[in-house]
Amino acid sequence: MKIVKAVFAGLFAFALIVVLNTKLGDIPPLAKFLDPFQGFWTNAEAKEQNPENNLIIKGLKGDVEIHFDDQMIPHIFADNNHDLYYAQGYITAKDRLWQMDFQTRYASGRLSEVVGPKAIELDRYQRRMGMTFGAENMVKMMMEDPEIKETMDAYTAGVNAYIHSLNPGDYPLEFKILDYAPEDWKPLNSALLLKLMSATLAGGSNEFYMNNILSKFGPEITKNLFPDYPYREDPIIPVGTTWDFDPIKTPSVPKLNLSDKTAYNIKTREIEEGIGSNNWAIAAEKSAGGFPILANDPHLDLTLPSIWYQIQLASSDMNSCGVSIPGAPGIIIGFNQNVAWGVTNVGADVLDWYNIKFKDESKKEYWYNNQWNPTKTRIETIQVNGGKTLTDTVIYTHHGPVVYTSQQRPDNFSMINNIPTGHALRWVAHDGSNDTRTFFMLNRAKNYADYRKALTYYSAPAQNFIFASVDNDIAITPNGYLPLKWRGQGKFLLDGSDPANDWQGRIPAEHNPTVKNPKRKFVSSANQFPNDPSYPYYINWEYAGYERSHRINKRLAVMTQATVDSLQNLQNDNYSVLAENILPTLKSLVDIKSLNAIEKEGFSILSKWNKHFNADEIGASIFELWHKNLGVQIWKDEFSDPKTPMRFPSRDRSVELLLNEPNSVWYDNVNTAKKETRTELVNASFKFAIDSLKRKYGSIDKDWEWGNLKSTNVPHLAKIAGFGSKNLYNGGSKTSVNAVSETNGPSWRMIVALGKNVKAYGVFPGGESGNPGSHYYDDMVDTWSDGKLNELVFLKNKKETSKRIISTWKLKNK
Repeated sequence: MKIVKAVFAGLFAFALIVVLNTKLGDIPPLAKFLDPFQGFWTNAEAKEQNPENNLIIKGLKGDVEIHFDDQMIPHIFADNNHDLYYAQGYITAKDRLWQMDFQTRYASGRLSEVVGPKAIELDRYQRRMGMTFGAENMVKMMMEDPEIKETMDAYTAGVNAYIHSLNPGDYPLEFKILDYAPEDWKPLNSALLLKLMSATLAGGSNEFYMNNILSKFGPEITKNLFPDYPYREDPIIPVGTTWDFDPIKTPSVPKLNLSDKTAYNIKTREIEEGIGSNNWAIAAEKSAGGFPILANDPHLDLTLPSIWYQIQLASSDMNSCGVSIPGAPGIIIGFNQNVAWGVTNVGADVLDWYNIKFKDESKKEYWYNNQWNPTKTRIETIQVNGGKTLTDTVIYTHHGPVVYTSQQRPDNFSMINNIPTGHALRWVAHDGSNDTRTFFMLNRAKNYADYRKALTYYSAPAQNFIFASVDNDIAITPNGYLPLKWRGQGKFLLDGSDPANDWQGRIPAEHNPTVKNPKRKFVSSANQFPNDPSYPYYINWEYAGYERSHRINKRLAVMTQATVDSLQNLQNDNYSVLAENILPTLKSLVDIKSLNAIEKEGFSILSKWNKHFNADEIGASIFELWHKNLGVQIWKDEFSDPKTPMRFPSRDRSVELLLNEPNSVWYDNVNTAKKETRTELVNASFKFAIDSLKRKYGSIDKDWEWGNLKSTNVPHLAKIAGFGSKNLYNGGSKTSVNAVSETNGPSWRMIVALGKNVKAYGVFPGGESGNPGSHYYDDMVDTWSDGKLNELVFLKNKKETSKRIISTWKLKNK
């Protein structure tokens, strides 16, 4: 019996060894993960750091010092720019190598090389969207600029120096979980990350929905429900600003072609309202310190590792501090001793779809400008881990890639719901650009003239660049490659055979809307309309709702003797202008006598609510569910045809309907014999809100509070369980300045008080390290969730001392 047990134990041990060292489907080889010498535990990183570290790194031209503060944020000092960007690449890779690798694989359509066949369609999608095509064009242009070529090459060499220093046991944890190794970095990888940001901020596509609406309702109703300028707006460039340029001729608006009655059965990723960013700067006259103060909080989908990497970069010609994109050189949002700058998304229409008419099934020619023109093809090779290498042919017209033809469209892949069959994509991200030069110059800027010069090099994604300087200048410019279009071009799908639908170049960069030192003594943006209708060019027809911008401007207008605390309070402002606008009308229409006990209790709470989306407010939860369901009740019957996907009118249009059109036909549900009224829908939606909360949480108590309902969290980039944050109890809403939702919010909060000694504060929802086993992986999450800021360490030179410096690295070539 003992022999049998021994044999069985031996066989079991052998089997366990085989299983633990074999990748089973999506499960990684667990032995490698758990190996105490090369697995998870080797990646653990304590809070305490060695106070000194000396490294010999080949490729440097001189010596580099890196001081790490108490949040392990590096402050890099180099004697020349080559070594500065070399060290930035090296140290960023030390902290974020897997994030850099994963995101570039995702952008370029190379995930199948790691995870196998299940990523094939995702890889095909990314390649068909032209991500690598655009990145290649970007690299070509960057490499024609000697300074930027040196920057890119040095950064790339620094990343690779770190990669080559690693043994497999040193690889970041996710490489072990997914069982693959990092590969050498290339300038193309950095370009791919910038293109990925363009794709992220493109927002989605509404043209298909709009075509279906136009086809169903006609131009008059479409224009009424989807106007080219909203009822309520507080534009970035103040109304009344004069345009100090002579506009060039803009294309004429062609006659609307209503002959195409195609119903596009496509459900795209609709542009979502309320996901937005903020920035503003106040003039010296409003500041208690006598110098401008600048604030910025760009909002993005939140992830761990964090979207941004905080850093200070100093060489012989610059000393700047702020945040960078892991994998790209320079500082994107930040400050130096003389200036500060920040960005929010413009939301310009820089992505259009063109219907293509092919000559025959070979698709070698397409009809354009009254003649057949040759197409081009791009062969994409997809390597598949555990499968055969695949090739995919993408057809290109002069517009761009025909992302899917009818023969190429796969079944059961949700992401292609964004793509109309047989349409070419014209997207500014496909064009060559040298955006890195913009940030290269901003990092070194000393004044307003430097800021304006830097912006001329920027293409995409179009951003509202805000600026402040110690010279007491403040400014904001919605900036980027803004296509020169006829008014309304791209609101609907376009005929790819008509040259009148082509982009006619760009709006001259010096004509992009801008304002410097306005009379109101502040500049601001919150993704709203850049300009009022007096601006002579067309940029887009729809932007974020006006609520955040209106609240910001209202508070800044009355602000005096402002401090950093004043602007921090504004960043955390949870007040809802939407509730201010519609709640009185909604409450007046509620039939209180028809309410049951819990509905009356909910109505009483709502009646006392202060319109702030604070975490502990029950009224906020009720209002949010109430107004959302009311929108569904109004629009769903007409705009939710499963055979003809459409979108709802904007929040601004819904507010106008509720406040000023009490007898509108849109309140009636066309699917019922009865004629519904505004009052009936308001009451039904209120009862729905109370019933929904009751079903989820029971009787009214703390569980109904907004912080619990919203349930903010920061998930892991690859959605690996256990590597995301806990649920965070905080306030904010999509109609508040503090636009925090479940997994979207301020990816970086920053406030810079300029002066003789600049003071800056910032935080992002994560930590400097991308290593889940590090103390510095998520050490700033709670600070961020609480709406607090960390004072940023800004060293004037490498010899300056600070009690917050906990470690110093000295890098030498030999």
